[in-house]
Amino acid sequence: MALPGIAPYDPPIQGELPQPRGPWQPRRDRLALLVHDMQRYFCRPFPEGAPLAPVVANIARLIAAARAAGVPVFYTAQKGDQFRPDRGLQADLWGPGMNAIPEHEEILPELAPAAGDFVLHKHRYSAFQRSNLEHLMRARGRDQLMICGIYAHIGCLATAAEAFQRDIEAFAVADAQADFSREKHDLAMGWIAATCGVPLTTDHALTALGEE
Repeated sequence: MALPGIAPYDPPIQGELPQPRGPWQPRRDRLALLVHDMQRYFCRPFPEGAPLAPVVANIARLIAAARAAGVPVFYTAQKGDQFRPDRGLQADLWGPGMNAIPEHEEILPELAPAAGDFVLHKHRYSAFQRSNLEHLMRARGRDQLMICGIYAHIGCLATAAEAFQRDIEAFAVADAQADFSREKHDLAMGWIAATCGVPLTTDHALTALGEE
């Protein structure tokens, strides 16, 4: 039930992304950025190098550009030692989860939240579940969500699907997400493109955020 070991692979790049059904384009004045589950516990199954190292570098670029553009930056982070009834069915699939220690709970230092960012306590796959993410976005006039982080076919996909169901346009930054395998990663991008959002690259996302 624990997280699997992950073999090296290269995240998808421009030209390898599926064509989305949705016509949406990211707009800086409508966007919020979500950094999904970039905690040490979830990152430790990855090997040195690809996919995690380039993904972390791309997420850092997105965070810096979002802050410079005045785009709200949200993080999700689970708490360790979750009460079993509160953890729910996740325990049946993934076991007890992380412990309440920095080696598990800490967001990677190179992606650490700054003053003015929002850290949401994560309860389920989707960042919207049992959180005030939608309320915080709506209060700031934001109806587009740019999603980066891990894992692409689990929480990132579930968040994109729920964003769509809340009439929030979702953008999955493909080379700023990582997954158990390239197969799972491609599955997530294909499903999002076909049903609920727009896969795009970090370079495309940075252009939308107004990076020079």
